[in-house]
Amino acid sequence: MVVKSGYYTVIDERLPTPLYHQIFLILRSQILDGRLEAGALVSGEEELARQFNVSRITARRALAELAAEGLVTRGRGRGTHVTARNEPPPIRAGVEGLLENLLAMGLKTQVNLVEFGYEPAPPDVAVALRIKAGEEVQRAIRVRSLDVGPFSYLTTYVPADIGRKFSRKELSHQPLLALLEQSGVTIGGAEQTISASLADALVAPLLKTVVGAPLLRIGRVVQDADGRPVEYIVGLYRPDRYQFRMSLDRVRGEEQNTWSARVAPAAGGKRSPRSIRREKRK
Repeated sequence: MVVKSGYYTVIDERLPTPLYHQIFLILRSQILDGRLEAGALVSGEEELARQFNVSRITARRALAELAAEGLVTRGRGRGTHVTARNEPPPIRAGVEGLLENLLAMGLKTQVNLVEFGYEPAPPDVAVALRIKAGEEVQRAIRVRSLDVGPFSYLTTYVPADIGRKFSRKELSHQPLLALLEQSGVTIGGAEQTISASLADALVAPLLKTVVGAPLLRIGRVVQDADGRPVEYIVGLYRPDRYQFRMSLDRVRGEEQNTWSARVAPAAGGKRSPRSIRREKRK
């Protein structure tokens, strides 16, 4: 049965996620998004049970999860209130000038190298890197953190002939893009896709979030100056700590108006290659 109530969203008992955890995720999202501000009174067990048409035990477990994560405080006779959060605003990186942003970000954050090794390329990785399935690639998993905690879970694949030019220790202390360039690779560009994902039982503890929490998923293929893929990366980001921002211009056409991404300056105030190419076409 699907239930809707007020500004709450939907829960569904047909889903594999327990009802109490579905309610927890809804309330957690509202707190992180600012819809429930610091100090706001959260509905109690009885009210939640009525709104979601669940038992008080289910509602109690949802509130207990919120308290365990430090998002609310509960007191007998005082109700449940949203806890004040002192975290700084999330990092906002522009899509244009992406490579420069990531390099700068790598110099300001801490990295935990979770896994590092070489293995045969799975089919999807082989397609991304334009190599044969089973060819050797370097695979690494890193978790990047700010002072307030982790914000990204990064899985990278690099062709073995390039990956063997730097070590596990070097990857533990330097951004991968910097290591690629130190290895003689001239970065030419990247193609990426942005979508959504959910934290699973492996990723959630490393990002210090809960199973089922929404994550931003970035898939990116980095190419050298000759167009050869030199890195395939899949990044999972906590949206409360990392966001992508894009500026848009309204373009008027003969038949209809559209939106066009505005090209931002590259690092150091230099124009990006894409903006230069646009100028040449004028």
